[in-house]
Amino acid sequence: MPLSTSMLRSSMLRQRLEHLRIGRFPRSAPRRFQSSNPGNGGETKPPTGDPIPVGSTPVPPVPLWQRLGPLTRAGEAYGRAQQKRPWATQIVSALVIYLAADISAQRISGKDYVPERSARNMVIGGVSAVPTFLWFVWLSRHFNYPSHILSLGVKIVVNQLVFTPTFNSYFFGAQALLSGDSLAETWDRIRRTVPISWLNAWKLWPAVTAFTFTFIPIEYRSVVSGVVAVGWQTYLSYLNRQAEIQEELAHGTAVASLPAVEATALQLNAQKRRITA
Repeated sequence: MPLSTSMLRSSMLRQRLEHLRIGRFPRSAPRRFQSSNPGNGGETKPPTGDPIPVGSTPVPPVPLWQRLGPLTRAGEAYGRAQQKRPWATQIVSALVIYLAADISAQRISGKDYVPERSARNMVIGGVSAVPTFLWFVWLSRHFNYPSHILSLGVKIVVNQLVFTPTFNSYFFGAQALLSGDSLAETWDRIRRTVPISWLNAWKLWPAVTAFTFTFIPIEYRSVVSGVVAVGWQTYLSYLNRQAEIQEELAHGTAVASLPAVEATALQLNAQKRRITA
């Protein structure tokens, strides 16, 4: 009996010492997450929950031109065509613009429709389409200063002083040459029409240039300007027709003052020119 009591005491003392020894050491680190993927080093990151929601961020409104249904889709198709085939797109656009402008100008004149005039106008527009496009691309890449107002002002002035008189001279000169006029008559047509058209261009195109260079992406600038150009080309066609009428009146007055034989020859030549035009 005494032996068993001493053994019991020894066992209790041993357990108490074991508890005291364990309490002196720090607790072991938490067990790491195990992974069955051997390429991950046997470890994996703890799963993360959903991100903490933040306050609602205001969404910018969609531009108006992107909410016009069929018009928006047509504009996007035009932009894709402009990026893929810029020159062909410009030529086709110019043909449509110049055709619409000449039809409008002929309706304003109140006379019968002359298809030859529309064809002549389309030729002039098709030839000038690519140079006009390249000019405005060049203009968009130059004269870009830190001040947006200064950049716009310089672009407008350069465009009005260089491009406008050059294009108007080409337009009216080509109209005269394609209708059968001589070089002297062509120069007279340019002299009659270019100054007044250049002055009137200051009333329209600076505002159009400022708007397109500020708000319109480069691939859509030509089509936006083309919509305005329908009205402008209508005015140029109308102005060209007025010059033709003045030339016909002046020619008729000159013919009336000549002898009968010379007058008949000049009338026949003028009639042939009008038929071929």
